[in-house]
Amino acid sequence: MSKKGKLVFMFVLAFSMLLTACSGNNGGSVQTSSTPAGTAESTAEPTAAAADPTKLTLWTFVQQHADFYLHMANEWNKANPAKPIELVTENIPYDEMHTRLLIALQTKSGAPDLADIEQSKFPNFMKGEVQLAELNDVVEPELNNIVKSRVDIYSKDSKYYGVDMHVGATVMYYNKELMDQAGVNPDDIKLWSDVEKYGKTVVEKTGKPFITFEGAGNWSWWPAINQLESDQVSVDGEVMVDDERNIRAMTFFKKLVDEGIAAIAPGTGHDTPEYKAYMNAEGAASVFMPFWFMNRFTDEMPDLKGKMIIKPMPAWDEGGNRSAGMGGTGLSITNQTKHLDLAKEFLAYAKLSKEGNIQVWTQLGMDPIRTEVWTDPAMSEANKFTDYFGKDIFNTLIEVKDEIYPVNIREISPQVFDAVRNAIIPRIFQQGEEPGKVIKEEAEKLRNS
Repeated sequence: MSKKGKLVFMFVLAFSMLLTACSGNNGGSVQTSSTPAGTAESTAEPTAAAADPTKLTLWTFVQQHADFYLHMANEWNKANPAKPIELVTENIPYDEMHTRLLIALQTKSGAPDLADIEQSKFPNFMKGEVQLAELNDVVEPELNNIVKSRVDIYSKDSKYYGVDMHVGATVMYYNKELMDQAGVNPDDIKLWSDVEKYGKTVVEKTGKPFITFEGAGNWSWWPAINQLESDQVSVDGEVMVDDERNIRAMTFFKKLVDEGIAAIAPGTGHDTPEYKAYMNAEGAASVFMPFWFMNRFTDEMPDLKGKMIIKPMPAWDEGGNRSAGMGGTGLSITNQTKHLDLAKEFLAYAKLSKEGNIQVWTQLGMDPIRTEVWTDPAMSEANKFTDYFGKDIFNTLIEVKDEIYPVNIREISPQVFDAVRNAIIPRIFQQGEEPGKVIKEEAEKLRNS
């Protein structure tokens, strides 16, 4: 290798080590990283005939997503030496990233080639003239191979503008060590009424809350009402947060808090540093969150390795749904890209191909949207998630895959979700107000706004 080549390689190696050190940072400062052709994971010296890489920029708000895309860029370069890419990612805090992206699209300047857009923010990008590239030519050929609802939520007028990372099946994460200490078998918890029954035993025997709820978020209430085949916004785009099923669920959860069976998450959310430190110290015996929360455990709660197990959610009634499809991030292409065809090819490779979907599991511990891979042998191979949670994780998804009700994401959704996070949940869980009263009051405010 030439002296110049060695210098380039050493620079990329040092940069790759810096990126690894930053992995897991989901907020704070902006992080930038790139994957030029023939570097990072591949140490082979580029040949004279190798094509020059095309630079593509990508914004995200989750460092684990950035790491995944960089991995897939390296895989792309190995498979496509004639058209390599140099992927440059930026990990930007959630609200800042979505605001910056919206402004860049509205002003028609400064947008990246590709961007992760979280589902609850996506309707903001569908207003007026859509500034995202249509993806029908890469999505439609795969509709029979994927969970269609995970692209439908990023569509408008039969045009697709984003592809999700995962199904987002919500599951129970149990601390088996605490459950054993209390003499409670998680398999006996089949209904939410069992949570109250066995939760009291866990509290009495361990001195720890059985479960936690978010105090300023939507990851506790939304999955629970989805199990009841309800939602916060109707299929027609109307406010329905005050549906009686929703009030039923929240009233029960407030009862669990009042009885000391449930606790409000430190930091008021499950995806916060305070909560992760609390759980890492065995603060509570369980939590329910989507499949994607597995990488929060492996990356940010290392002391629980070998103690946590994954099971279906308890149903509300006999024969009821035991999961909910929650969360989602659509990878989109902005209309400011100068490399539309290549960006589409890379998006399809990373998010729609069999190889990409297997890597969604292997790299991120998420439930991929391409259904054929659910039973692929690769899903049972050992990785950091099976080392942490046990060998049969993915069997839980197979068990509940037909018990996931669709969610409605409509133009009013961002406004409704903000009211849930910032008013309804805090008033009930932080201020102790009566659920039915709060929910009805805030629903009327939304309808009159």
